[in-house]
Amino acid sequence: MPSVSVRGLSLNFGDVQVLRNLNIDIEEGEFLVLLGPSGCGKSTLLNCIAGLLDASDGQIFIKERNVTWEEPKDRGIGMVFQSYALYPQMSVEGNLSFGLKNARMPSDEITRRVIRAAEILQIEPLLKRKPSQLSGGQRQRVAIGRALVRDVDVFLFDEPLSNLDAQLRSELRVEIKRLHARLKNTMIYVTHDQIEALTLADRIAVMKGGVIQQLAAPQLIYNKPSNLYVAGFIGSPAMNFLPGQIVVSGEEASFTTKDGASISLQGYEASTSLRQGGEAILGVRPEHIQIHTEPIPGLTIPVTVEIDEPMGADSLLWLKFEQQSLSVRIDADLNCQEGTIYHLEFNIPKSSIFRKDTEERI
Repeated sequence: MPSVSVRGLSLNFGDVQVLRNLNIDIEEGEFLVLLGPSGCGKSTLLNCIAGLLDASDGQIFIKERNVTWEEPKDRGIGMVFQSYALYPQMSVEGNLSFGLKNARMPSDEITRRVIRAAEILQIEPLLKRKPSQLSGGQRQRVAIGRALVRDVDVFLFDEPLSNLDAQLRSELRVEIKRLHARLKNTMIYVTHDQIEALTLADRIAVMKGGVIQQLAAPQLIYNKPSNLYVAGFIGSPAMNFLPGQIVVSGEEASFTTKDGASISLQGYEASTSLRQGGEAILGVRPEHIQIHTEPIPGLTIPVTVEIDEPMGADSLLWLKFEQQSLSVRIDADLNCQEGTIYHLEFNIPKSSIFRKDTEERI
């Protein structure tokens, strides 16, 4: 039974269509991440689920109950915003208990819930402090705790870590993952940060222009992006793209670049679909490329070293090929001098090929 169902959801602001006929089923206990750039509709979708925005069309179900026109307080959700939105005059304990007091919950139950949330989030020593006495990470923990004390079935997170520095984001990301593992509640999380998406999600919905481009597990999206947009958005550094043409000879298919370099496509999973030939784009991630000092006919292409960028555990090598730059992950101990010519071999079984006209994966 889906915990949250979005069916045929659309939202318009005047003549501007922000969400377009979205359909998603989020399973009980699932961690779903809505991922995309600013303006893609991910926060708008979350606000529709929360009841903060009224949909123009479609329906929203939570626990098989139609909540499309219900108030946010009646939907059985807890929401954590990008801004902490804490009451500055109240202590941490006061912030955690404020909503429960307004709901006229018995004081002993309020105390029990506040203590439980503080224990889970490791903020017991902070209960008597005010927000001004807390760090950014501690304030966000309190904001999460305020949702946690409501004891709801579905938690909604709207870019909760975007105001924190890199180290705090990393620490709180782990805490949120632990929180989900412990509570096993359904969580819907909005972010533009692909690292957060890949590390937290059971499934990721990659969005663009109010439409879900791909909805799948993180590894499937990373290794088999459904189209050129998803392939380019996921991955840091980004996937390398080579324009060219699929050439079929008998049972064999190869990819020919604009300057005539030929690469065998043997081992590509959708090999039968390659027989149509035609213009295409070959996408390869930096870690799926091997460098050689000597050419291997039909397997390698010649490149020239532009920049060697050390990154600690490994290095990122930027190479010139056919008036474009390609990036390759190499061992940090390799010393590649600028201007040196190497020959690249692509791991074709782990590569992606897209039709040039539709930009869909072959």
